[in-house]
This record gives sequence, C-alpha cells and structure tokens, in this order.
Amino acid sequence: MNQLFKMAFRDLGRNKRRSILSALAVAMGTALLFLMAAVLRGEMRGAVQNAIRLQTGHLQLRAPSYDDSKVSLAWEDLIEAPDQVIEQLKTLPQVRSATPRLIASGILSLGDQSKGMTVIGIDPAAESNQVFRQGVIEGDFLTPDDRQGLLIGKSLADKFGLNAGDQVNLLVNTSDGSVDEQSFTVRGLYSTNTPQYDEHTVFLPLAKAQSIARAEDHASLIFVLLQDQEQSEPVAAALASSNYQIKTWQELNELTTQLEDFANAFMYVFYLIILGITATVVTNTLVMAVYERTREIGILSAIGMKGRRILSQYLTEAALLATGGVVGGLILGGLAIAILARVGISIPISSVYTGILMGEKIYPYLIASDAIGLTIAAYVITLIASLYPALLAARMEPVEALHAQ
Repeated sequence: MNQLFKMAFRDLGRNKRRSILSALAVAMGTALLFLMAAVLRGEMRGAVQNAIRLQTGHLQLRAPSYDDSKVSLAWEDLIEAPDQVIEQLKTLPQVRSATPRLIASGILSLGDQSKGMTVIGIDPAAESNQVFRQGVIEGDFLTPDDRQGLLIGKSLADKFGLNAGDQVNLLVNTSDGSVDEQSFTVRGLYSTNTPQYDEHTVFLPLAKAQSIARAEDHASLIFVLLQDQEQSEPVAAALASSNYQIKTWQELNELTTQLEDFANAFMYVFYLIILGITATVVTNTLVMAVYERTREIGILSAIGMKGRRILSQYLTEAALLATGGVVGGLILGGLAIAILARVGISIPISSVYTGILMGEKIYPYLIASDAIGLTIAAYVITLIASLYPALLAARMEPVEALHAQ
C-alpha cells in the first residue's frame, strides 16, 4: 500500500500543473456545492424564522370556526376574553410569551392613492411585539391607550410619501360586515427587514382595533412564543381542547416547507451538473496520464505487474486528487460561507406579497448533514470518474503498449 501511494505521488508530480488544476477543479466544485446548499438552507431558514417572529409564532390559539383565509371578524369566529386564556398559558413553563392579536382587512388611503392592507391590533407592551418596537426607525412606537395613531412600514411610507406625524385615512372591515373609516396619525415608521411584510401590514393598539372593528374584548388569535420551538408539538398536544384550534408553526408554515422540499429536489439537478463537470476534468486528467505513460504501463505489464495492480495505482492517484480537492473545497467553501453568513447576500424582493416572508438578505447556513453528504458525494463521484482511465490502463496489452509512440 505504501508503494502504491509513493508511485501515485510520483506520477502526479510529473505534471504538477495539470494535477494541481485537477485538484483545484474538485475543490471549486465541492466549494460551490457547499455554498449552494448553505444559501438554500439559509434562505428557507430565514423565511421560517421571519414567519415565526412576525406572523405565526410557535403556536396559535384560535376559535374552532376561525378561518384565516377569510379574515373573519364575526364574534363566533373570535376568542372571547383573550386575557383570561393568556393568564392560563403563562403558567406553562414552556411558554415565553403569549399575546392577543386582532386581524382585519383594510384600505389605507391618502389623496388619490390607496392600498389594501392587513390591519393588526396588538398589545404594544407585549414581549412578542418587541420586534416591531425595535424596528421603529422614525417617530414613536404605539402606546396601549393611543386612539388616533397607527404604525406603518417604511417601504409603504416611501410609496405614499409619508413621514411620522402625517395624516392618513384607514377603512376597516367590521364584525357586522360593514366598513368603518377614520383618520389616523402616523405615529411611527417601522422596518422588519422584510419588505413584503412591511408593505402590507399596519398596526393599531389592540383596544383601538377592537373598537373600530366592533370586536370588543375579542381577538382573532393568541400568538404564542415558546422557550424552544421544538416544543411546539408537545405543548400543542398538552393544550388540545375542543374550545380552540391549536396550530403549530410547522402547520402554519406548510407552504414554506413545501417550497423547501421542491427547491431541494430542483437543486439536486445543479449538484449533478457540477459533479459531472468535476468528474469530466478528473477523467480527462487521468486519461491523458494513461496515454503519456503507455510504454511505462507496457514495461510494468511485461515484468509481471498484474492488471489489478495497475488499476489500483490509477485509483490511488484519483483518491489523492479527490482528497486534496475535497479538503481544499472544505476550506474554500467554509471560508466563503463564514464571510457571507456575516454580511449576507442581498436579493431583489418582489413587491407581490406571496405569503413567504423573504428578508432583504440571505445568510447562508450549512448544517453538518449537508456538509457530510456533499463531501461523500464529491469524493465518490471523483473515484467513479477515475474508473474508465484506470480500466483503460489495466487492460492494455503489453506488446501493443511497448510499441506505442
């Protein structure tokens, strides 16, 4: 075995430039695989985390008949006296925060400009709404007793030309099926770094939202954050009751999960393309080496070296190329992911609200299973690519090889 490695090192060293370029091709291919996997994983992870912190929480409690696709404000579809339910939830050690939210459809208008919005009534003091409090970039956050103010997203304010302190009209659907319109003062502008969400969401204090929607002491849902998101299903099972729907973040983000599965399947095609290109480079390198050393192979065969020994020699060369390339890919890919995970990758955001909350940047995130799987795949494909030139060398007839030019 030691002799095989010595010969393989010697043979690769005969044409150092070609060997280095081949190993570099494997390294670049492996690094690109890591980066693509990390970007996809980071994109989906970011979308899920955005949805949890802004929209779904880890759990939601709803009335049995509530349907979020219809944004119903009928009292039978709402939770009555939500504060009493929240006090019970807070006794559970797994619950970090629980707060009521009232959700209504509305239209924001200013002069001849108007836009359909989701109007959300929140408890400004709740810990779960800290993300919006910290996101205020102009003006002030809402207060529980504010009856004239609202909070709008920076991206929406830019489209309307609004600043903190400006007046706007807001039309809101009510529990009896009618529409109420009032003038509000823009208390502040917020940004969650999720333009799709910011552009379509307006916040009111819960008490004011209940008043304008005629849904006194009712909430559409109770938004729950847990100490650990992996506890969502056990906590949901413990809370199971005929009085409420209990939805976990997995159920509420089913679209994002399905998109991730589809994207993973689609990315396998790109992985195969990259691995195919890498394999072609390795195959070409070893085939050229075989033809350059044809007479040498003939001499080795003539003095008694078996075909399987020649086969092992070329496979050992391929193993060395694969090892150097994969290690280089781990280093290059790891450095690229580490840098991009800090600065992020800016992406263009469509103004169309799709329900999947993509942030302004993607932060690549590579998990151990992806790294191990792609490393093994790159290594195995490189070895498979070496089989043809290795067999070509092993099957050469000694007489023909000796007479080769």
